[in-house]
Amino acid sequence: MTRLSDVDLSLRLDKKEGKRLLAAAQDRLVHLRLLLGGQLGSGDLGPPLCVLFEGWDASGKGGAIKRLVGELDLRHVRVAQFSAPTEDEERHHFLWRFWPVLPGWGGMAVLDRSWYGRVLVERVEGFASEEAWRRAYDEIVDLETTLAAEGTVLVKFWMHVSPEEQLHRFERRRDDPYKSWKLTDEDWRNRGKRQEYEAAVEEMLERTDHPAGRWHVVAGDDKHWARVDVVRTVCEAVERALRARGIDPDPPLD
Repeated sequence: MTRLSDVDLSLRLDKKEGKRLLAAAQDRLVHLRLLLGGQLGSGDLGPPLCVLFEGWDASGKGGAIKRLVGELDLRHVRVAQFSAPTEDEERHHFLWRFWPVLPGWGGMAVLDRSWYGRVLVERVEGFASEEAWRRAYDEIVDLETTLAAEGTVLVKFWMHVSPEEQLHRFERRRDDPYKSWKLTDEDWRNRGKRQEYEAAVEEMLERTDHPAGRWHVVAGDDKHWARVDVVRTVCEAVERALRARGIDPDPPLD
């Protein structure tokens, strides 16, 4: 299990190399996505693919998701964003609202925020009782283990940036009239609780990293590096899952 302090945030790619590597990884993902969807190879549907993103505010989640799905046919992938639960959603178990967006066989879903809100923002901000968020670790692992047992390929990202880089991005958003809408008072307030959030993230990584759902912590101070790392990691996860099922990730093409 990777701790935040172990992440090498100095990793960098120059713009030209980053674009080249990203394009290659995206091409590979297009191939694998068509294979999962039964559009290549035998025509059989492959396992469901669910990619979820968590991370600091301004850590690059949106940019990484854009590059992950940017070359895919939009009919072949669903991107779902989650913020605070609605009044109706709060009447149900906290995992209830996520079920409708989970992919079936041959499907792919990308979650921008996820059920980990229970052990992050709901924990730190006091929106969930201590008994509830402590219980949630086992409930989340049970869910992910169940999904994996049914065949789901689950890829989990924590987008990590240094406090200095986060501040730099906040200031750039604040000063850019076309991006200032992305920055809220809540973002600044959450930044002031960084130490509390770091403790919550560390416990999340420790208690919910398991064989069916490993965490991949992305070094996000350099966006070029982070975006390549995300797409490559998803490709590698799909390739492993296909090989584990005896499926050739590079079948002969007609």
